[in-house]
Amino acid sequence: MIYDNKILLGKGDRQVFLYPRMANRHGLIAGATGTGKTITLEVMAEAFSDLGVPVFLADVKGDISGMSLAGQMNESLQKRLSKMGITDFSFKAFPVRFWDVYGEAGHPVRTTISEMGPMLLSRLLGLSEVQEGVLNIVFRIADDKGLLLIDMKDLRSMLQYCAQHAKDFMTDYGTMTSQSLGAIQRALLALENEGGELFFGEPALDIFDWMQCDTQGKGYVNILNCVRLFQHPLLYSTFILWLLSELFEQLPEAGDLDKPKMVFFFDEAHLLFNDAPKVLVQKVEQVVKLIRSKGVGVYFITQSPSDLPQTVLAQLSNRVQHALRAYTPAEQKAVRAAAQSFRPNPAFRTEDAITDLGVGEALISCLDEEGKPQMVERTKVICPQSSMSAIDDQTRLSIIRQSNLYGKYDRQVDRQSAYEDLQRISAEEERAKQAAQPTPTRQTTYQRPYTMPRTTYTQPRRTTTRRTTANPLNSMANTIGREVGKSLVRGLMGLLKF
Repeated sequence: MIYDNKILLGKGDRQVFLYPRMANRHGLIAGATGTGKTITLEVMAEAFSDLGVPVFLADVKGDISGMSLAGQMNESLQKRLSKMGITDFSFKAFPVRFWDVYGEAGHPVRTTISEMGPMLLSRLLGLSEVQEGVLNIVFRIADDKGLLLIDMKDLRSMLQYCAQHAKDFMTDYGTMTSQSLGAIQRALLALENEGGELFFGEPALDIFDWMQCDTQGKGYVNILNCVRLFQHPLLYSTFILWLLSELFEQLPEAGDLDKPKMVFFFDEAHLLFNDAPKVLVQKVEQVVKLIRSKGVGVYFITQSPSDLPQTVLAQLSNRVQHALRAYTPAEQKAVRAAAQSFRPNPAFRTEDAITDLGVGEALISCLDEEGKPQMVERTKVICPQSSMSAIDDQTRLSIIRQSNLYGKYDRQVDRQSAYEDLQRISAEEERAKQAAQPTPTRQTTYQRPYTMPRTTYTQPRRTTTRRTTANPLNSMANTIGREVGKSLVRGLMGLLKF
């Protein structure tokens, strides 16, 4: 809820606000299951939308869709608002766009193999360090030759071609063993069986379509339906990392703004770092640090702050801590660590309050107008202005069809890419190989006219075979490379930059 150009989060001994110009310092919403994290997320997303800031939400449970409808007053909400002294509260709907990787509950979300890059794709495929190195070589060859890897068949074709020409590429790029190339092929097949092939293709998502406002100036709330996607945690977490990286690579530097350009909420954030190699965690840390200067706020939602790496936690300045349970020594340690991350309030002991919070209560500390952490407050979180219930399928379909993006992403396009180019290259190589075959020799018999024993001998016909020196791959690259190859550059996390 917006109050005096600030985001009202709730009230304890005093009202607690999040200042828009400090919202790109990132944040954390933590707490045990059922303590109110989703409500807090909705309250913040609604306020950003009212400010004209587009929002992205990952809807893991399928219960955030109600933001598209106005809420309704009931006795419980009336009592809560009265206790908080809020008299000017009103219910309303917010502009929502639905998205879905599988294209079932929203506009399809796609990217290309080339755009995702080898680092994130290796994580998605669960490759070993050696296999990731081979995949890096495959991407490098494709980039150098101007071959666009759009979907899975493009990557499979590229892997097959590299296997056939591994000796030719060894000097310039390094060794690619058949075992590693085969392992990557098997991992691709496993991903395809999980439906991952729907994520790769065109038209690819234009991230700027998520950074729009409606005709009334409210920021669109982009809700990614993750109910099915969340059943494949590795695909979900890699998709979220790709989004974060895509924003970082695409947006220009903006400096300090009065409000963010966009705010991202990543639910079940611990999945981003589960079994992630150290180098990937370091890249995420870099992106979180640097993306602030591009006007983007990132908010991680998870059960316990200890789920996230310390280096990432250090970047999260606006914190909402719902109740934690401390039944085991490990949980008690996590409570102490969470308490120590707040600026103390002499009115209560933070460590005790964390385990004593009720549903809808939270310890909140945000940056003040000067960028300093405020003293932690025990707060009753305000209720959302939109509906807290999920919408039905018919209402969802109606909203999707009314969107001005309807039809832009809904039909997949298969244009010429590496698969078609490599088929042509293989055909040219086969023709060149046949042309290089020597012409069969002809035997000739000569008979002398005088009476001597006849002698038969073979006089080979002198032939000249002109060998073809042009490599079809290089020939094709000269054509494509002038247009595409020179612009294939990869960024911090290996994503393609145009």
